[in-house]
Amino acid sequence: MSITRHHGNQRMSQIVIHGDTIYLAGQVAADANADITVQTQQVLEKIDKLLAEAGADNSKILSAQIWLASMGHFAAMNAVWDAWVPAGHAPARACIEARLASPDLLVEVGIIAAR
Repeated sequence: MSITRHHGNQRMSQIVIHGDTIYLAGQVAADANADITVQTQQVLEKIDKLLAEAGADNSKILSAQIWLASMGHFAAMNAVWDAWVPAGHAPARACIEARLASPDLLVEVGIIAAR
């Protein structure tokens, strides 16, 4: 079975497709100065675009890994997440507190989806 990679460099690819499974790299907000609500919205918009490019959408998400800079952002992030996930299509999910690549980043999301 072939593996295709999109938007990559020596270190990583934003999309990897193996068979009918899509793997997205962890996505972060474009505006690291925004609050958790806006950062979460921006991350989910990026995920929507990458999934569409790979032939899927957020109803096809199998698994999500969410990293928060502080669990104090959990409720606000979930408010955005819950409005974004289609009813009846909640993926398996983990959410942990972690130090992210930049202190201004508040959330990062990694996705595995079906095509």
